[in-house]
Amino acid sequence: MNILIWFRNDLRLHDHLPLQQALTQKTGIIPFYCFDPDHFGLSSFGFAKTGAFRAQFLLESLQDLANSLQEIGSDLIIRQGKPEDIIPQLVQDLNISQVYFNAEVTSEEIYVEQQIEKKLSQLGVEFISFHSATLYHPIDLPFKISETPEIFTNFRQKIEKDFCIREPIDSPKRLPELPNIQRGNLPSLEELGLETPIFNTNAVLKFKGGEKAGLARLKEYFWQKDCLKSYKETRNQMLGANYSSKFSPWLANGCLSPRLVYAEIQKYESTRVKNDSTYWLVFELLWRDYFRFIAAKHGKRIFYLSGLKNIKFPWLEDWERFNLWREGKTGYPLIDANMRELLKTGFMSNRGRQNVGSFLTKNLGINWQMGAEWFEYLLIDYDVCSNWGNWNYTAGVGNDARGFRYFNTTKQSKDYDPKGNYLRYWLPELESIPGDLIHEPWKLTKAEQIKYNCKIGSDYPFRVVDFFKSIEHNQKLYSSS
Repeated sequence: MNILIWFRNDLRLHDHLPLQQALTQKTGIIPFYCFDPDHFGLSSFGFAKTGAFRAQFLLESLQDLANSLQEIGSDLIIRQGKPEDIIPQLVQDLNISQVYFNAEVTSEEIYVEQQIEKKLSQLGVEFISFHSATLYHPIDLPFKISETPEIFTNFRQKIEKDFCIREPIDSPKRLPELPNIQRGNLPSLEELGLETPIFNTNAVLKFKGGEKAGLARLKEYFWQKDCLKSYKETRNQMLGANYSSKFSPWLANGCLSPRLVYAEIQKYESTRVKNDSTYWLVFELLWRDYFRFIAAKHGKRIFYLSGLKNIKFPWLEDWERFNLWREGKTGYPLIDANMRELLKTGFMSNRGRQNVGSFLTKNLGINWQMGAEWFEYLLIDYDVCSNWGNWNYTAGVGNDARGFRYFNTTKQSKDYDPKGNYLRYWLPELESIPGDLIHEPWKLTKAEQIKYNCKIGSDYPFRVVDFFKSIEHNQKLYSSS
């Protein structure tokens, strides 16, 4: 008899509960990954669900996983098709008695799990779920998932009263050989309907998928560059490789376990320094847990237009303005620089995401779901719970106690990019504008536009809206919703 390990967003060997449990059974183990065509279809607004940046990172992660499995005597079985069709067939072909997998918490993934469970139950095969995605194991929470506090601060305070994080599990040293079966091949990007992305040399970091690359990034950021000690002070920057950890793509694909990151933080605190920065990275991991448990608690509501708060705001589907936003042509340099970075690299800083999300929803009044789906398409570190939870939060329909909260784009630009280096990096048409003038190019006189070779309206766009008038208008609508 054999156990099938269904890999999903857990593309690693370390701290992998299904794999560990299978090893205790003294039976055959068959690692398996399925390319679900639904993941490469179109979203409700017509964007590809998985863009080229994320798909390439996924392929690299799977190749790394296959290589690691081969190094310990096994391999990765790869198939293309719906898991609910492929897995029952493999069960019958390979004499499989149990299927182990890490459970997901959002509706599409749960539906697939339910369909597989129905078919396997008819075959008399166990379908056993585990939880390896979060810092906190769900059964170690000081409350039921259905009682997860709605406000993050309350969630964090309850968690921190009884901080119980499990030790990460070591990678297996050896796995049983696979039976005689066709391994299958990784599809090319072209076969997935995508073009190979060209690496943009302006990218803050060349993200490479896989457990090995994730562990190397952790080692570099913590131990080689010693960046963790100043994380809190630098995390809101937007330019450079090391202002933040950049662990998110590896966490999103499960190449890094959050518990391993936590264990390394503890080691760093005991051997180098324990300060606000080391705490703050744990704080960010708690945000990730929070969004996952909130998604588990509320189900499909995180995807509803009215959000978790059931707010009936009259959102617009203004494609003309949405296109200006996604192409980085709003006339607001901070917004445009961040959106161009996203478009060209698949990545954007946390500070940037907050600002562009606020601008789309609070200034343009555009349906936040359009922004969430655009991020889903482009972000190399897309995580369904964090993405949709953050967009609920940003749009004011989620668990933000402050309601109509917005970011003052110009102030944010001056605060977090005071010299305009980030703006000049991504907006070459503004690079000759000196000092503070770059943050508000609409204030340039005609003489200054000629002097700095930047004509507003041709070289760089006019502002799509007046900032404060648009805020005032949408705030009134929000108040009456």
